[in-house]
Amino acid sequence: MIRVGIVGYGYWGPNLVRNFAEAGETKVVAVCDTSSERLALVGRRYPGIEVTRDSHALIAREDIDAVAVATPVSTHFQLAFEALRAGKHVLVEKPMTSTSEEAKRLIDEAERRRLTLMVDHTFVYTGAVRKIQSLAAEGQLGEIYYYDSMRVNLGLFQSDVDVLWDLAVHDLAIMDFVLPAHPTAVSATGMNHVGDRENIAYLTLFFDRPLIAHINVNWLSPVKVRRTLIGGSQRMIVYDDMEPSEKVKIYDRGVTISTSPEVIYSTLIGYRLGDMSAPQLDMTEGLHHEVRHFAQCIQNGERPTTDGYAGLRVVSILEGATRSMKRRGALVELDQNQPVGASA
Repeated sequence: MIRVGIVGYGYWGPNLVRNFAEAGETKVVAVCDTSSERLALVGRRYPGIEVTRDSHALIAREDIDAVAVATPVSTHFQLAFEALRAGKHVLVEKPMTSTSEEAKRLIDEAERRRLTLMVDHTFVYTGAVRKIQSLAAEGQLGEIYYYDSMRVNLGLFQSDVDVLWDLAVHDLAIMDFVLPAHPTAVSATGMNHVGDRENIAYLTLFFDRPLIAHINVNWLSPVKVRRTLIGGSQRMIVYDDMEPSEKVKIYDRGVTISTSPEVIYSTLIGYRLGDMSAPQLDMTEGLHHEVRHFAQCIQNGERPTTDGYAGLRVVSILEGATRSMKRRGALVELDQNQPVGASA
């Protein structure tokens, strides 16, 4: 049984507590938050879990094996680094850190101490995304041409990050898991209408092959949309996370190019209009699979699917996007010399 302490009981912390408490491999020992009101909620719902406002005391406890960090992004590095130095395995909420240098320091510390460091890229553990990854890896989509996503809603405005770091991070994590290559350059534009951080942004990613990705994120949309199109030479996918059941639809549609001499004087492009299918998906909550995977990696010494290197790659893209956005969309080259870990 892996004994877990959770730092942060705001928006995401209750989901972590619930899933760690329900997983068979883990037990929640203590929860920390700076709000007495939030801790009172823990006490009422989980009377057996200890509560504290002192994160240092929680991290130092000898009866805790792992620490989950669900606090504002600006505090991720400090808390995760302290936990690693205390000999604890760490699960840290997305995005992993505020800078790539901080992410590298966490990776180095975890590897030096042979501890599990995992990033909470929750969508990677959903049945929908895992099905898409399987289809892509098996070659059923053919050569992937594009990834086009819209992730918009009204709020929730964040105080410490802009809309890219809040919403685009999800698609960047999905792309890191699904696509056959990592981006080589990024261009981003955005604007702030409320407060001093961008609340709407458009991000374009370029690769060393004929593949392009585009992400639209927005905190000022009147409707909530979570829709992604993935186009391949053989099949195309529509992934709609707002659908209650058929979240992934596979279209046997596309274009074909004829090289036959009989059609040399007519169009060389034909259109293939095949069937649509919706595969059966594992509808279990992604976070349930994630916390169990975290526990299994600790027990077996395995590298997590969303390890520190996956977190570093996402943070590096966000850094590049931020620089580009400040320069009104100027192209920013991405570091191609980073170690990729086991999940590449």
